[in-house]
Amino acid sequence: MQNFQFYRTPGILFGPGQRKKAGGAAAAYGKNLLVINGAESLNSSGMKEEIWTLFENSGLKFNEYQFSGEPSPEMINEIVKENLNVKIDVVIGIGGGSVIDAGKAVSAMLTIGEPVEEYLEVAGTKTHPGSKVPFIAMPTTSGTGSEASANAVLSRTGPDGFKRSLRHPNFVPDLAIVDPELTISCPSKITAACGLDALTQLIESYVSPKASPFTDALVESALPKIRGNLLKAAFEESENIEVRTSMSYSSLISGITLANAGLGVVHGIASAVGALFPVPHGVVCGTLLKAATEKTIQKLKSLDPSSEALRKYARAGFLLNDVSFSDTLTGLQLLIRKLQEYTERLEVPLLSEYGIKAADLDKIIRDSGNKENPVKLDAAEMSEIIRERIAA
Repeated sequence: MQNFQFYRTPGILFGPGQRKKAGGAAAAYGKNLLVINGAESLNSSGMKEEIWTLFENSGLKFNEYQFSGEPSPEMINEIVKENLNVKIDVVIGIGGGSVIDAGKAVSAMLTIGEPVEEYLEVAGTKTHPGSKVPFIAMPTTSGTGSEASANAVLSRTGPDGFKRSLRHPNFVPDLAIVDPELTISCPSKITAACGLDALTQLIESYVSPKASPFTDALVESALPKIRGNLLKAAFEESENIEVRTSMSYSSLISGITLANAGLGVVHGIASAVGALFPVPHGVVCGTLLKAATEKTIQKLKSLDPSSEALRKYARAGFLLNDVSFSDTLTGLQLLIRKLQEYTERLEVPLLSEYGIKAADLDKIIRDSGNKENPVKLDAAEMSEIIRERIAA
């Protein structure tokens, strides 16, 4: 067995109705609460007033910051500046992955009060000491797994844009309150994109060279949940709490496994695309997943046909199809077929629908990477993946 490292997970309150514990959980850290929430998701859930009442009944004093889109360094710096001289006992993020990332970043930067861009991977030059104000995550979507990961993704979009992480093992939320009832109002297209993001994270962390028996077991528990519920959540059973619970579980597990095993080339390309173009992260992952998986499998077959990664891809194929395990080739075929099915049935957009053209390939590839892909893909191979989703 290979050596491995497994970082801590957050404290986890999981299941329908767990939001009702938010007031008491926050009050355990003190009386002064900073709330960061999404402009739409919490309001559309119909539960904002209920949660605010929970805070008030727990004796909490709180300020609210609301935003939409993906968090930028400027937004984080502004919130931190406004609260540097305020005693904040706990920060809570209630929303999708971007909201939770914003909350993570604010909780981390409140302790040092410097511009966050100076501490971002690649873009910055300083190392964060890992100090933070206690942070609670309450996701209202099922996709990014940010409620269990150790990084906060911040971005500037445009020709000189970037999408980089503020990362430290200590930035794993102190508590994740994962209540699937908060996701029921999530629209179909967002549900689909988030679900495909979770699936991408599960597959990429599963075949990562940094995967371990711990992460493998977690992924293998979550893939059947995706299989049975992704399409249902996006379509005819969006209000079925059992369906939403399974998707919330899959998202949570994907956050734990990506934090401990890393991700692959889909996310390596998605960061570059998201920095240059205003494409939702889940859409990028969903649209590239089948093409990137197929390209990686092809290269593994040519370089190392007996690799452990191929065996795992095949196992993922069996788990996603509820088929008994047989030979590796069959499993690989099942996996690609299933990913193609998801792409078609969920009507995942082409990148060209967001203004991306073949002429943009060079600048996308310039900032793309393999991350923890099981085999390194070169620039030409990554270009082929993107080109397939510019004009399918």
